[in-house]
Amino acid sequence: MKNLMISAATAESENPLAPNWWEVLVVACGFAVLMFIVVKFVVPMFEKTYAERTEAIEGGIAKAEKAQAEATAALSEYKQQLTDARAEANRIREEARAEGARILADLKDKAAAESARITEQAQVAIAAERQAAVVSLRAEVGSLATTLAGRIVGESLNDDERSTRVVDRFLADLEDQGTSKQNAGALQ
Repeated sequence: MKNLMISAATAESENPLAPNWWEVLVVACGFAVLMFIVVKFVVPMFEKTYAERTEAIEGGIAKAEKAQAEATAALSEYKQQLTDARAEANRIREEARAEGARILADLKDKAAAESARITEQAQVAIAAERQAAVVSLRAEVGSLATTLAGRIVGESLNDDERSTRVVDRFLADLEDQGTSKQNAGALQ
């Protein structure tokens, strides 16, 4: 058997690096079929997937740009609304201050008028009470003076007309003396 192997090995002593032409033909046909399948079916699927991805990315970029533009527009609109709202708030605040100042001025005017009215009424009441007190005191002083004068002089002054004249003259003299003293004090 050894001999048989040696003889088989020597019989096939062709170049091991040179392929058999039938094997090359079968491998080439298989490669061609495989290339046909890859080119016909696999590459179009990859191209389709690539195109879809590219479209999705570009669409996403477009959507993002559109959303960015909308956000920028909304932001500027909100800023404008905020500016308008602040201006309106300032206007309302200033109107309220002016209204408050006007109300305060009205209340001060009313209070001053009421104070003047009350003061005037008080002065009128004081003058009326003073006049009533003067009249009452004159009557009392007159009757006391008449009684006192009657006791001092020793004669009765029961005549009303006479006693009234005496009292009026006495009070007029007192008023003249008080007025002259006030004028003398004012001159000094």
